[in-house]
Amino acid sequence: MHKSVTPYKGSKDQKKKQVESMFDKISTNYDGLNRVISFGIDQSWRKKVIAMVKASGAKSALDIATGTGDLAIALAKHKVEKVVGLDISKGMLDVGRQKIKAQQLSKQIKMVQADSENLPYEDNSFDAITVAFGVRNFENLDRGLSEIYRVLKPKGIFVVLETSNPTKFPFKQGYYIYTKYILPTIGKLFSKDKSAYTYLSESASVFPFGEAFNNILKKNGFIEVKHYPQTFGVSTIYKASK
Repeated sequence: MHKSVTPYKGSKDQKKKQVESMFDKISTNYDGLNRVISFGIDQSWRKKVIAMVKASGAKSALDIATGTGDLAIALAKHKVEKVVGLDISKGMLDVGRQKIKAQQLSKQIKMVQADSENLPYEDNSFDAITVAFGVRNFENLDRGLSEIYRVLKPKGIFVVLETSNPTKFPFKQGYYIYTKYILPTIGKLFSKDKSAYTYLSESASVFPFGEAFNNILKKNGFIEVKHYPQTFGVSTIYKASK
């Protein structure tokens, strides 16, 4: 069994509000910090996600936990005709809307504030659904995945990019030191919310990855489930269908 991620105490609604507030506070620094923290490698991971969606021929896509819209923007630039970027954080979405307007993609991309575990869309609505570094923030993982399954079209593609934990020496030990001590320190230097990057590193350390997450996807109905470890296993791309 995988460990549950419970960085906040209190009711589910309280946790969601606290997570929303946390991301609101770090929204203006989020893009820059991501580049620093990942040494820019996250960009190459996202390109692989985009390539998978592009190869599927998807015309519509929902990017859940879109944050400031990096993945949504990339999807639109790679000929996905209709893109929805969905996030619980208004602050993140506001930054994303500015980026989308600057790149003249406002007609192609719609940014929506909503709960990933209660998606405001009908069954079988999207050809592709993506989540980059967001599924570990779901309050109820199974509910979030079942909602994604519901709104994904039959034969549609679901792609997840998420942190994972290296299992081989010396990457396992080095990654532990980096996420436990270095990442939160960098976050504290730049973020208004000093707990934010401690939460992000702690949630990553306990989230199921590899075959464990594959099994969760299969349990929620997904088929053709595969995973692709990235950069010594510090992140993993998961691809599935309906």
